[in-house]
Amino acid sequence: MAPRVRDERLGCRRRLSLRTSPAVPQRDLPIAMFDSGVGGLTVLHECLVSLPHEDFVYLGDTARFPYGVREAEELRAFAFELAELLLARGAKLLVVACNAATSAALPALRERFGNVVGVVTPESQLAARATRNGHVGLLATPATVASGAYERALEGVTLHAVACPELAPLIQSGEEVSQELVDRVEGYCAPLKAAGVDTVILGCTHYPLVRPVIQRALGRGVRIVSSGQAIADAVHSALGDMENDQHRRGDYRFMCTGDPEEFRRLGTRFLQLPLGEVERVNVQRRAVA
Repeated sequence: MAPRVRDERLGCRRRLSLRTSPAVPQRDLPIAMFDSGVGGLTVLHECLVSLPHEDFVYLGDTARFPYGVREAEELRAFAFELAELLLARGAKLLVVACNAATSAALPALRERFGNVVGVVTPESQLAARATRNGHVGLLATPATVASGAYERALEGVTLHAVACPELAPLIQSGEEVSQELVDRVEGYCAPLKAAGVDTVILGCTHYPLVRPVIQRALGRGVRIVSSGQAIADAVHSALGDMENDQHRRGDYRFMCTGDPEEFRRLGTRFLQLPLGEVERVNVQRRAVA
Protein backbone atom coordinates (compact mmCIF):
# COMPACT_ATOMS: atom_id res chain seq x y z
CA MET A 1 0.00 0.00 0.00
CA ALA A 2 1.34 3.41 -0.93
CA PRO A 3 2.09 5.76 1.97
CA ARG A 4 -0.51 8.40 2.70
CA VAL A 5 -0.30 11.90 4.02
CA ARG A 6 -3.03 13.41 6.10
CA ASP A 7 -4.07 16.67 4.49
CA GLU A 8 -4.73 19.27 7.20
CA ARG A 9 -5.75 22.07 4.84
CA LEU A 10 -9.41 21.97 5.88
CA GLY A 11 -10.75 25.48 5.97
CA CYS A 12 -7.70 27.08 4.38
CA ARG A 13 -9.90 28.97 1.87
CA ARG A 14 -11.83 30.86 4.51
CA ARG A 15 -11.33 34.61 4.25
CA LEU A 16 -9.50 36.75 6.78
CA SER A 17 -12.34 39.27 6.66
CA LEU A 18 -11.72 40.51 10.20
CA ARG A 19 -8.08 41.23 9.40
CA THR A 20 -8.27 43.12 6.11
CA SER A 21 -9.25 46.65 5.17
CA PRO A 22 -12.51 46.90 3.17
CA ALA A 23 -10.90 49.76 1.20
CA VAL A 24 -8.36 47.36 -0.35
CA PRO A 25 -9.51 44.53 -2.67
CA GLN A 26 -8.46 41.26 -1.10
CA ARG A 27 -6.57 40.02 -4.15
CA ASP A 28 -4.35 43.12 -3.93
CA LEU A 29 -3.25 42.41 -0.36
CA PRO A 30 0.14 40.79 0.33
CA ILE A 31 0.89 37.27 1.48
CA ALA A 32 2.27 37.42 5.02
CA MET A 33 4.99 35.03 6.19
CA PHE A 34 6.81 34.61 9.49
CA ASP A 35 9.69 32.55 10.84
CA SER A 36 11.84 32.41 13.94
CA GLY A 37 14.68 34.09 12.05
CA VAL A 38 16.08 34.17 8.53
CA GLY A 39 15.62 30.47 7.72
CA GLY A 40 12.15 31.05 6.28
CA LEU A 41 13.73 33.18 3.58
CA THR A 42 14.61 29.92 1.81
CA VAL A 43 10.84 29.38 1.55
CA LEU A 44 10.19 32.98 0.52
CA HIS A 45 12.77 32.62 -2.26
CA GLU A 46 10.80 29.76 -3.83
CA CYS A 47 7.56 31.70 -3.48
CA LEU A 48 9.08 34.76 -5.17
CA VAL A 49 10.25 32.58 -8.06
CA SER A 50 6.96 30.67 -8.41
CA LEU A 51 4.60 33.61 -7.73
CA PRO A 52 6.44 36.70 -9.03
CA HIS A 53 3.16 38.60 -9.42
CA GLU A 54 2.32 38.43 -5.70
CA ASP A 55 3.37 40.82 -2.92
CA PHE A 56 4.95 39.37 0.22
CA VAL A 57 5.73 40.68 3.69
CA TYR A 58 8.12 38.67 5.84
CA LEU A 59 8.61 38.89 9.60
CA GLY A 60 11.62 37.26 11.27
CA ASP A 61 11.44 36.90 15.05
CA THR A 62 15.21 37.20 15.43
CA ALA A 63 14.95 38.66 18.95
CA ARG A 64 13.61 35.30 20.20
CA PHE A 65 15.55 32.93 17.95
CA PRO A 66 15.88 29.95 18.20
CA TYR A 67 12.38 28.46 18.39
CA GLY A 68 13.48 24.85 18.12
CA VAL A 69 14.34 24.40 21.81
CA ARG A 70 11.16 26.01 23.20
CA GLU A 71 8.05 24.44 24.68
CA ALA A 72 4.88 24.14 22.57
CA GLU A 73 2.87 26.56 24.73
CA GLU A 74 5.47 29.28 24.33
CA LEU A 75 5.68 28.69 20.57
CA ARG A 76 1.90 29.02 20.24
CA ALA A 77 2.01 32.34 22.10
CA PHE A 78 4.77 33.62 19.81
CA ALA A 79 2.95 32.42 16.69
CA PHE A 80 -0.31 34.12 17.64
CA GLU A 81 1.46 37.37 18.44
CA LEU A 82 3.28 37.43 15.08
CA ALA A 83 0.13 36.45 13.19
CA GLU A 84 -1.86 39.24 14.84
CA LEU A 85 0.88 41.75 14.04
CA LEU A 86 1.00 40.79 10.37
CA LEU A 87 -2.73 40.43 9.79
CA ALA A 88 -3.51 43.74 11.50
CA ARG A 89 -1.64 45.39 8.62
CA GLY A 90 -3.68 43.50 6.03
CA ALA A 91 -2.96 40.14 4.38
CA LYS A 92 -4.89 37.65 2.28
CA LEU A 93 -2.91 34.58 3.35
CA LEU A 94 -0.64 33.69 6.25
CA VAL A 95 2.33 31.35 5.79
CA VAL A 96 4.10 29.86 8.81
CA ALA A 97 7.61 29.36 7.39
CA CYS A 98 8.90 27.70 10.55
CA ASN A 99 8.65 24.00 11.28
CA ALA A 100 8.64 24.39 15.06
CA ALA A 101 5.87 27.02 15.00
CA THR A 102 3.88 24.99 12.45
CA SER A 103 4.15 21.86 14.58
CA ALA A 104 3.04 23.67 17.75
CA ALA A 105 0.46 26.14 16.50
CA LEU A 106 -0.93 25.46 13.02
CA PRO A 107 -4.32 23.92 14.00
CA ALA A 108 -4.97 26.74 16.49
CA LEU A 109 -3.92 29.39 13.97
CA ARG A 110 -6.29 27.96 11.38
CA GLU A 111 -9.13 27.84 13.88
CA ARG A 112 -8.62 31.54 14.62
CA PHE A 113 -7.60 32.95 11.22
CA GLY A 114 -8.64 30.38 8.60
CA ASN A 115 -6.33 30.94 5.65
CA VAL A 116 -2.99 29.62 6.95
CA VAL A 117 -0.35 27.48 5.22
CA GLY A 118 2.28 25.57 7.20
CA VAL A 119 5.36 23.60 6.22
CA VAL A 120 4.71 20.10 7.59
CA THR A 121 2.04 18.71 5.26
CA PRO A 122 3.61 19.86 1.95
CA GLU A 123 6.96 18.32 2.90
CA SER A 124 5.30 15.12 4.05
CA GLN A 125 3.46 14.80 0.76
CA LEU A 126 6.72 15.06 -1.16
CA ALA A 127 8.43 12.52 1.08
CA ALA A 128 5.56 10.04 0.79
CA ARG A 129 5.77 10.22 -3.00
CA ALA A 130 9.57 9.98 -3.04
CA THR A 131 10.26 7.01 -0.75
CA ARG A 132 10.80 3.62 -2.34
CA ASN A 133 11.40 1.46 0.72
CA GLY A 134 9.01 3.15 3.17
CA HIS A 135 11.74 4.39 5.51
CA VAL A 136 11.82 8.19 5.76
CA GLY A 137 14.24 10.20 7.87
CA LEU A 138 13.59 13.54 9.53
CA LEU A 139 16.19 16.09 10.59
CA ALA A 140 14.51 18.76 12.70
CA THR A 141 14.72 20.84 15.85
CA PRO A 142 13.89 19.24 19.21
CA ALA A 143 10.55 21.09 19.38
CA THR A 144 9.48 19.79 15.97
CA VAL A 145 10.51 16.22 16.73
CA ALA A 146 8.81 16.28 20.13
CA SER A 147 5.55 17.56 18.63
CA GLY A 148 4.97 14.39 16.61
CA ALA A 149 3.63 16.51 13.74
CA TYR A 150 5.39 14.51 11.03
CA GLU A 151 4.29 11.18 12.50
CA ARG A 152 0.70 12.46 12.37
CA ALA A 153 1.10 13.74 8.81
CA LEU A 154 2.72 10.60 7.39
CA GLU A 155 0.93 7.26 7.19
CA GLY A 156 2.18 4.01 5.74
CA VAL A 157 5.88 4.77 6.26
CA THR A 158 8.35 4.28 9.06
CA LEU A 159 9.64 7.66 10.22
CA HIS A 160 13.10 7.94 11.77
CA ALA A 161 13.35 11.33 13.47
CA VAL A 162 16.57 12.92 14.70
CA ALA A 163 16.58 16.10 16.81
CA CYS A 164 19.34 18.54 15.81
CA PRO A 165 19.52 21.20 18.54
CA GLU A 166 22.78 22.79 17.40
CA LEU A 167 22.28 22.88 13.63
CA ALA A 168 20.01 25.91 13.10
CA PRO A 169 22.04 28.21 15.40
CA LEU A 170 25.23 27.22 13.58
CA ILE A 171 23.66 28.02 10.23
CA GLN A 172 22.07 31.29 11.35
CA SER A 173 25.40 32.52 12.69
CA GLY A 174 26.25 33.34 9.10
CA GLU A 175 29.76 31.95 9.28
CA GLU A 176 31.35 29.95 6.49
CA VAL A 177 30.85 26.19 6.57
CA SER A 178 33.11 25.00 9.36
CA GLN A 179 34.47 21.64 10.40
CA GLU A 180 32.23 21.89 13.47
CA LEU A 181 29.14 22.14 11.28
CA VAL A 182 30.29 19.23 9.10
CA ASP A 183 30.92 17.10 12.19
CA ARG A 184 27.48 17.94 13.63
CA VAL A 185 25.78 17.05 10.35
CA GLU A 186 27.68 13.76 10.14
CA GLY A 187 26.61 12.90 13.69
CA TYR A 188 22.95 13.74 13.10
CA CYS A 189 22.84 11.78 9.83
CA ALA A 190 24.52 8.64 11.21
CA PRO A 191 21.32 7.15 12.76
CA LEU A 192 19.45 7.75 9.50
CA LYS A 193 22.09 5.94 7.47
CA ALA A 194 22.02 3.06 9.96
CA ALA A 195 18.22 2.86 9.61
CA GLY A 196 18.48 2.53 5.83
CA VAL A 197 16.29 5.52 4.95
CA ASP A 198 16.02 6.40 1.27
CA THR A 199 14.38 9.80 1.79
CA VAL A 200 15.11 12.51 4.34
CA ILE A 201 12.95 15.51 5.21
CA LEU A 202 14.76 18.71 6.13
CA GLY A 203 12.42 19.71 8.95
CA CYS A 204 13.82 23.20 9.48
CA THR A 205 13.93 26.02 6.95
CA HIS A 206 17.56 26.76 7.85
CA TYR A 207 18.79 23.36 6.70
CA PRO A 208 18.53 23.82 2.90
CA LEU A 209 21.37 26.32 3.12
CA VAL A 210 23.75 23.46 3.99
CA ARG A 211 22.06 20.88 1.80
CA PRO A 212 25.32 19.84 0.05
CA VAL A 213 26.86 19.01 3.44
CA ILE A 214 23.79 16.96 4.41
CA GLN A 215 23.70 15.19 1.04
CA ARG A 216 27.35 14.21 1.37
CA ALA A 217 26.74 12.83 4.86
CA LEU A 218 23.73 10.80 3.74
CA GLY A 219 25.12 9.59 0.42
CA ARG A 220 24.01 10.28 -3.12
CA GLY A 221 21.35 7.56 -3.11
CA VAL A 222 19.20 9.32 -0.47
CA ARG A 223 16.55 11.75 -1.68
CA ILE A 224 16.37 15.03 0.29
CA VAL A 225 13.02 16.80 0.63
CA SER A 226 12.77 20.45 1.71
CA SER A 227 9.85 22.80 2.07
CA GLY A 228 10.57 25.56 -0.45
CA GLN A 229 8.86 24.44 -3.66
CA ALA A 230 6.27 22.41 -1.74
CA ILE A 231 5.19 25.54 0.14
CA ALA A 232 5.12 27.61 -3.04
CA ASP A 233 2.75 25.06 -4.58
CA ALA A 234 0.60 25.02 -1.42
CA VAL A 235 0.42 28.83 -1.39
CA HIS A 236 -0.66 28.89 -5.03
CA SER A 237 -3.38 26.34 -4.30
CA ALA A 238 -4.61 28.19 -1.19
CA LEU A 239 -4.92 31.53 -3.01
CA GLY A 240 -7.71 30.36 -5.30
CA ASP A 241 -9.65 33.40 -6.56
CA MET A 242 -7.49 35.68 -4.40
CA GLU A 243 -4.52 35.34 -6.78
CA ASN A 244 -3.24 38.64 -8.11
CA ASP A 245 -2.94 39.70 -11.75
CA GLN A 246 -0.28 37.48 -13.27
CA HIS A 247 0.96 40.26 -15.55
CA ARG A 248 2.17 42.46 -12.70
CA ARG A 249 5.51 42.37 -10.87
CA GLY A 250 5.10 41.81 -7.16
CA ASP A 251 6.98 43.46 -4.33
CA TYR A 252 8.42 42.19 -1.05
CA ARG A 253 9.34 43.80 2.23
CA PHE A 254 10.77 42.75 5.55
CA MET A 255 10.35 43.18 9.28
CA CYS A 256 12.29 41.72 12.18
CA THR A 257 12.14 41.86 15.96
CA GLY A 258 15.91 42.10 16.44
CA ASP A 259 18.71 44.07 14.78
CA PRO A 260 17.67 45.14 11.24
CA GLU A 261 21.26 45.39 10.01
CA GLU A 262 22.08 41.89 11.19
CA PHE A 263 18.87 40.60 9.61
CA ARG A 264 19.81 42.23 6.31
CA ARG A 265 23.34 40.80 6.43
CA LEU A 266 22.20 37.26 7.10
CA GLY A 267 19.03 37.50 5.06
CA THR A 268 20.75 38.37 1.81
CA ARG A 269 22.61 35.05 2.01
CA PHE A 270 19.41 33.07 2.68
CA LEU A 271 17.15 34.87 0.18
CA GLN A 272 19.75 35.20 -2.61
CA LEU A 273 18.11 38.50 -3.52
CA PRO A 274 18.56 42.06 -2.20
CA LEU A 275 16.54 42.80 0.94
CA GLY A 276 16.42 46.59 0.96
CA GLU A 277 15.06 48.30 4.07
CA VAL A 278 14.18 46.17 7.09
CA GLU A 279 11.64 47.52 9.61
CA ARG A 280 12.14 46.70 13.27
CA VAL A 281 8.97 45.83 15.19
CA ASN A 282 8.50 45.24 18.89
CA VAL A 283 6.99 42.12 20.42
CA GLN A 284 5.27 42.02 23.77
CA ARG A 285 5.64 38.37 24.71
CA ARG A 286 9.23 37.80 25.71
CA ALA A 287 10.90 34.44 25.92
CA VAL A 288 10.26 32.49 29.08
CA ALA A 289 13.51 32.33 31.07
